[in-house]
Amino acid sequence: MPTPGTRLAGKTALVTGAARGIGAAIARAFAAEAARVIVTDIDVEGGQATASAIGGTFARLDVASEAGWDEIASRFPALDVLVNNAGITGFEGPLEGAPPAHDPESARLADWRAVHAVNLDGTFLGCRYGIRAMRARGAGSIINISSRSGLVGIPMAAAYASSKAAIRNHTKSVALYCAGQGLNIRCNSIHPAAVMTPMWEPMLGTGPDRADREAALVADTPLRRFGRPEEVAALAVLLASDEAAYMTGAELTIDGGILAGSAAPPG
Repeated sequence: MPTPGTRLAGKTALVTGAARGIGAAIARAFAAEAARVIVTDIDVEGGQATASAIGGTFARLDVASEAGWDEIASRFPALDVLVNNAGITGFEGPLEGAPPAHDPESARLADWRAVHAVNLDGTFLGCRYGIRAMRARGAGSIINISSRSGLVGIPMAAAYASSKAAIRNHTKSVALYCAGQGLNIRCNSIHPAAVMTPMWEPMLGTGPDRADREAALVADTPLRRFGRPEEVAALAVLLASDEAAYMTGAELTIDGGILAGSAAPPG
């Protein structure tokens, strides 16, 4: 087993959406295991702060932009690890009145496409870049952040669920393609459920009832709590490391037991 703190020594890793939340936690965890980390995000200030804190390199990247990925490929032509983490729910930003509808009956095509452009197109473009950047070495690890929502239906967030389900499937296609090409480029997906990141803040608020709101949001989770970004990052470290050399096309669920079934006693 490698010495703790050196599990990713000698590896160059690029993480998308790494200005905050799960992406930032993965960047920190990679750096703690001696990887050279490239932090990317459309949030320049946040991304630079993450990179500075871990001694990494920052590059602005809109994952939905093919030209943006071309620029990344020109700047970083060789890579060992890629984490396609950047994503949106479709409910971001200041809202005037009711949030946009994302159910199958009422969702606007423009909103549907916007979510898929970032989540799915961004992952496709990232995987394409990753394969090309890892081909010269014949090895590498691509890690796609999907979601529990990619494994079950989410009627009021249909675009998000659809995009995450597609990421799950594309992960397997990439894994099989690379194996068929004789490349030791592994591709796996991670499926978090409710993880405490800034995206939850508008729903939780800062009032005295915050704890009650938090409890209500995880009431159907057997472990009765939110996950932590660091817990997702730990799985990413495993998949990025040589310890997972025989894992490809796999999906790792981190959901506090939701998909295991009901935690309620029979009766």
